[in-house]
Amino acid sequence: MESKINYRPSFSKKWMVIYTRPRWEKKVDRLLQEQGIESFCPVRNVENQWADRKKMVSLPLFNGYVFVKINEREECKVRYTMGVLNFIYYMGKPAIVRDNEIDKLKQIIDSYSNVEVVSLSEISKGDRVRIKSGLFHNQEGQIIQIQGKHVLMSFDDLDCALVTRIPVSNIMLTINHQQQYV
Repeated sequence: MESKINYRPSFSKKWMVIYTRPRWEKKVDRLLQEQGIESFCPVRNVENQWADRKKMVSLPLFNGYVFVKINEREECKVRYTMGVLNFIYYMGKPAIVRDNEIDKLKQIIDSYSNVEVVSLSEISKGDRVRIKSGLFHNQEGQIIQIQGKHVLMSFDDLDCALVTRIPVSNIMLTINHQQQYV
């Protein structure tokens, strides 16, 4: 029995995610747009301090990733763009992001200036952490529980058992008196 596979390439454009060379996100975004390809590299503005000055810089929200809205015909054009390493795959196919998710992301970036992506995989219950800013700046303690993007932690140096809820983005791991930002 002969099976016919009717394959027609899709010409509708869909948002996909590409993986870029390190620190090439904004450059890849510009190169794609110069080729007429719709792309989106969400950025956040951060104040960096050097020895002699402070400056506001735009950093990619997702290190190493850029979103592109393309059809199947444009995939090859994207792949051969300088700085693009590959598409992000899900179940053997390039991952597709829904239009409304990209719209939400754009809206969040436009509405909030302090958006930050935080990896929860780097911390766990029992880790020693230090608070980066705020009322308890430089206080050290231990993570008791992780609740979404916040942690419950207990402080050592306050002569009492004080437990507080701190955003994950506001803590750093302490390892042998060295600090590792989360």
